[in-house]
Amino acid sequence: MSQPVVYIAITSHGFGHAVRAASVAGMLQKLAPEIELIFATTAPKWLLESYVQRDFRYHPRIFDVGVIQSDSLHMDKKATLAKMQHIYAERNSIITEEVDFIQANNVGLILADIPPLAVSIAQAAGVPCWMMSNFGWDFIYRAWGNEFLEIVTWIEECYQQCDRLFRLPLAEPMSAFNHVIDVGLTGGIPRYSEAELRAKFEITATKEKTILLTFGGLGLQAIPYDNLPKFADWQFITFDRLAPSVSNLVKVTDSQYRPVDFMPICGRVFSKPGYSTFAEALRLDVPIVSLTREDFAEASILLEGIQDYAHHQIVSTAEFFQGNWDFMRQKCQPPRKQDSLPKNGAETIARSIVDYFSTDGNS
Repeated sequence: MSQPVVYIAITSHGFGHAVRAASVAGMLQKLAPEIELIFATTAPKWLLESYVQRDFRYHPRIFDVGVIQSDSLHMDKKATLAKMQHIYAERNSIITEEVDFIQANNVGLILADIPPLAVSIAQAAGVPCWMMSNFGWDFIYRAWGNEFLEIVTWIEECYQQCDRLFRLPLAEPMSAFNHVIDVGLTGGIPRYSEAELRAKFEITATKEKTILLTFGGLGLQAIPYDNLPKFADWQFITFDRLAPSVSNLVKVTDSQYRPVDFMPICGRVFSKPGYSTFAEALRLDVPIVSLTREDFAEASILLEGIQDYAHHQIVSTAEFFQGNWDFMRQKCQPPRKQDSLPKNGAETIARSIVDYFSTDGNS
C-alpha cells in the first residue's frame, strides 16, 4: 500500500487560516507520522513550520484571495472583486494544473480552509474534499452587495459539492454545505514554560500586567505605541518587527516563537477579531481584549462569541487609535454563558483523517 498523502489547500488571506489548518496538520503528524502532508498555499513556510514539526511539502498556489487588505482592518473591496473575477475566469486552467499535480503525487484526500476552488479540483481529480472553517467566503462577499453576486453564486455551488465540512466554533450557519460536523476549537499547544519565556525575554511584570498585542499576520498601521509608557509597571509583548523601541515593550522576532506560546504568561490577549487568535486564547482560558471591525461579517459573530465564552473587553477603534488606553485599567467582563466550548477540534479533524486512510479511503 502506498504512503497516504493529504493535500492541504489554504485560502490566501492573512495568517489565521494557515494557523488553524497547520494546527490540524501538526496533530495529524503526531497521530500518524506516516501520512505525507502537502501544503498548497501562499502562507509563509516559516509560519507552517512553527506549527508542523516534521517534514512537509510546500506547494505555493493561489486559489482565492480572501480579502485584499493593507493591514488587518483596512479592506480593498474593489481589488478583491477584480482578483476573484480573474481567478473565476482562470478556474479551469488552475483546476487542470492542480489535478495533474494531485494525481502525480498520489493524493488521497484534500483538506481545505476554505478556498471554494479546492472542491472543484478534488472532484476533477477524483478524491474527496473535506473543509474546515467557521465561515465561508460567500458569507463575507454577500454582505458587499450585487457586484459580488456572480462570485457568491459560484462559491456556493462549489461548497455544495464539498464532501464534509468540519464547522468550527464561533461560526456562521454555513448553510451552503450539505454534510456538516461540528467540532471544537483548534489551535497550537504552547511549547515553552513560563520560566523559560520570562528568563529569555526578561519579563518581570505580574501575569495580570503582561499583555500580548497580536493583530494578525497583516498587523495594523500606526499602532499607538506611545501609550505604553503610561503603564510603566506593565509589560507588552509584540510580534511587530516594525515596532519602535519602548522600555516596556518586548519585541519577539524569532519565528520559532508564536503568539500562542506567550498566552499562558499573559493576563490578556489584545487583538482584532480573528478566529485563530480568539480560539487559542479560549483554549488557554486567557481573557481577550478585542477591537471592533466594520463591514466584515465574521467580526460580529466572533465578538458575540467572546462575550459568551471569554472574559473580555471590546474596544472601539476610536478608543484604540485616539484614546489614552484607560480601558486597560478596567476589569474584563465575565462571559455571559456558564458552559465552555470544546477544545479538541484539531484532534477531532486529525483523527477523522487517520480513520479515513485506515479504512482504505472508504469512509
